[in-house]
Amino acid sequence: MKIKLKRYNSIGIEELNAAKRVVSSGKLSEFVAGNSNDFFGGSNVKKFEKYLAKFYGVKYAITVNSWTSGLIAIVGSLDIEPGDEIIVTPWTMCATSTAILHWNCIPVFADIDENTFNIDPNDVRKKITSKTKAIIAADIFGYPCDIDALKKVVGRKKIKIITDSAQAPYSFYKGRLTGTLSDIGGFSLNFHKIINTGEGGIIVTNNDNLAKRAMLIRNHGEVRVNTKNKSVLSNIIGHNFRMGEIEAAIGLQQYKKLKMIVKNRTLMINKLIINLKKLPNMKLPKIQKNFSHNFYVLPIVLNKNILNKRSTIVKLLRQIGIDGANEGYVNLHTLPMFTQKIAYGKKHFPWSLSNKKYVYKKGICKVAEELHDKTFISLEVCLYDLNKKTVNKLMKAFKFVWQKLKIEK
Repeated sequence: MKIKLKRYNSIGIEELNAAKRVVSSGKLSEFVAGNSNDFFGGSNVKKFEKYLAKFYGVKYAITVNSWTSGLIAIVGSLDIEPGDEIIVTPWTMCATSTAILHWNCIPVFADIDENTFNIDPNDVRKKITSKTKAIIAADIFGYPCDIDALKKVVGRKKIKIITDSAQAPYSFYKGRLTGTLSDIGGFSLNFHKIINTGEGGIIVTNNDNLAKRAMLIRNHGEVRVNTKNKSVLSNIIGHNFRMGEIEAAIGLQQYKKLKMIVKNRTLMINKLIINLKKLPNMKLPKIQKNFSHNFYVLPIVLNKNILNKRSTIVKLLRQIGIDGANEGYVNLHTLPMFTQKIAYGKKHFPWSLSNKKYVYKKGICKVAEELHDKTFISLEVCLYDLNKKTVNKLMKAFKFVWQKLKIEK
C-alpha cells in the first residue's frame, strides 16, 4: 500500500504580490540602530505590528526575525541575573530552554500533564525556589496551557509567566487567544508553521517595560539607551533580531487568512479523530470545555498492551507514505548539555555552576519520559494539505496498519 499526500502551502498570489511591491520599492529593510523613528523598523514592519496588536487585542506586538530570537529577547527583558532559575517544560523545541542559557540563567524542568502534554502546574509548584524568576509554558501542538492554574501557583510571588505559543497562533483559552494571557508571549512564523513568513516571530505583551526592553534587545539597544535611566540598562546587549520588509508584507497577508485556515484544519482533524476512534488501543486528544486546538501536531497515545508494536506501527506508516508519523517527541532535559558538565576551556558553563543540582538525569520528568520512551506517537499534520481526501487517506493508512499488525480490543 502506498499513499501520496499533498504538501501544505499557505502561500498564494496575495503573498507574491505583497513581496513584489516591497522589492519594487527597493526598501527591503528600514531598521536603523540609532535615535530616530527608524529604530522601530520600516513601513511594512510597523503596519504589520499595528495589525497584530489589534488582532491579538494587546498593547504591543513586536516582530522579530525568528521565534528563537523572540524567546531570547523575552528572557532578556525580564529582571534577571546570572544564576536565576526559569522553570520550563521539557516538551517543546530546544530554543525554549537555550534562550534561558543565553542570559546565563538556569532552566529547571517541570513535568508535563499526561492528557494535554503541556507543563503540569502541580509540578511547577514543586520546582519553585527563591531563585525562580519566571515560568515558560508552551502551548504544545496548538493546545493552550492552563494559564489560570499557573497564575494560581505563582500567586503574589514576583514570578513572570511567559507563553511560548509558537504552535498556537489562533487557539483559544476561555474565550481569549493564547499568548495574550501571560506577562509576555509570542508566536513562530517559520516555514512549517500553520502560517509562515519563511522565518519570523512575534512577541505580544501589555507590559510597557517588557515591551520597551524587548524592542531594545531586538535592535542593538545599547546604542540607544539613556544612561540617566539605569533601570533599562540591565541586559541591554542588543542583537540584530529585526524582521525584514518582505517578511512583514507576507506576514500581513498570511494573518488575513489565519482564521479560515484554522477553521478548516479543526474541521478536518476532528473528522480524522472521529474515524481514528474506531480503531482500538489508542488514546486521542480530548478538548476541554472553553479550550480550542490548532492541531499543529495530532498527538496519539498507545495503550500499554501494544507498546511492543509502537516502532512497527510508525515504521509501517512511514513506508506507506505518512512521513509525518514519529515515535515519541522530545525530552529537553536529556540533551547532552543538561546531562553532562560541559566545559569551555577549564571552566564549566554557568548553568552547570559545577553543581550536580543542575546536571540533570532521567527520572525528574517521569510523565514526559514515559510518553517519549514508550507510548507516544506524533502525527505532524502540519505537513499536509488538509481536506476530505487527505483525511480519508490518513484513515486508510492507519486502518491498514492496524489490520496488518492484528491490533484488536
